[in-house]
Amino acid sequence: MENQTESTGKLNGRMLGKLAVIAVMMFGFGYLLVPIYKQICELTGVNILTSQEMKVKPIDNSQIDKSRTITVEFDANTTGPFRFRPTVNSMKVHPGEMSQVLYEVVNTQTRSVEAQAIPSYAPQQAAAHFKKVECFCFQQQTLEPSQAKQMPVVFYLDPALPKDVKTITLSYTFFEIAKPEKQAAVKPATAG
Repeated sequence: MENQTESTGKLNGRMLGKLAVIAVMMFGFGYLLVPIYKQICELTGVNILTSQEMKVKPIDNSQIDKSRTITVEFDANTTGPFRFRPTVNSMKVHPGEMSQVLYEVVNTQTRSVEAQAIPSYAPQQAAAHFKKVECFCFQQQTLEPSQAKQMPVVFYLDPALPKDVKTITLSYTFFEIAKPEKQAAVKPATAG
C-alpha cells in the first residue's frame, strides 16, 4: 500500500512538472505574439500603421448624393434660465454628406444648472433619415454660473431621404432638469 502511494505521488509530481512547463511555454508564446505579429504584418504589407512614408489620402464618401441639395434649418427653444441659439440659421447639405453646426447656450443664473436638450424634426418623416453622429443632446449638460458654451451637432442625412423633402427643420428645446429637493423627515402622527 505504501509503495502504491509513493508511486502515485511520483506520477503526480511529474504531471505537475509537465503542466508547469506547458504554462511557462504558453506565457512565453503569448508574450512573444505581439512582436511576431508586427513582423509578419511588416513582411506581408498588411495593416502597416506606423510607417512615416505613408501618405494618408482622404477617402471619398461614395454615398454622397450630390444631385440633391437639402436645406437644413436650425431652431432653438428654451424653458429655463438660458440664452440658447444656433450659430447659423440654416445650411445646405447633400444627403450622405457629414456636416456640423454649433449651438450656443449661456447660463444666465448665478448658480450651477443641470440641463438637457430634446430634438424635434419637421417634417416628421425626416426624423428617421436625420443621423446624428455627435450631439450635445445625448447627455445632460452642466453649466456653471454665467457660463457660455458652444455645443456641436455632427450629422448627415440618409440618402434614402424621400425625394420630395427639400427642407428639414431641426429644433431643440433646452430645459433645466429639476433636482429633487431633500424631503424633510415626516414624523408619524401619534394618537392621543
